[in-house]
Amino acid sequence: MSSALDEALAKTISTIPECIAAGYVDVSSGFLLGIKTVDSHPREVIDLVAAATADMFQGGNVGAVEALWKRARGVESNRHYFQEFIVNSDNTIHVFLRGKKYADYVAVFVCRISANIGLVLTKSRMAMPTIENAI
Repeated sequence: MSSALDEALAKTISTIPECIAAGYVDVSSGFLLGIKTVDSHPREVIDLVAAATADMFQGGNVGAVEALWKRARGVESNRHYFQEFIVNSDNTIHVFLRGKKYADYVAVFVCRISANIGLVLTKSRMAMPTIENAI
C-alpha cells in the first residue's frame, strides 16, 4: 500500500462517523489496494471483502442488470450504472462507493450500526476525492 493511500484511508476513518475500517479495491481484479482498520481482522476476511466488492460491482448478473437499465434508458456510454451500495448487517453499516476518477476502484467504509446513516453516506462521499487523489 502506498503511504499516500494509507494516509488518505486513515484520514477518512477519522472523518466518517463511527468508522472502524476503510479500504480501496480494484474491482476489475478483485485486488485490495489498501486498507486501514481500528481493529485487527483475519487476512481471510479482508481478502473476501475485496472479492465480494468486486462481485457486487462487476459480477455477471450485475453487468446484465446494468446493460438492461442502459438499454431501457437509451444510455450508450461505458459508464457503469451502479455507483453505490449500502449494506447493513446486525452490527455495521458498509458503504461501497465507485470512484468518479477511477471507475474500476471502489472505496469501502465500515461503520458501527449506531452511526447516523445519512452522515455516514455524506462523509463517505466527501472522502472520495481525498482517496482518489492519493493514487
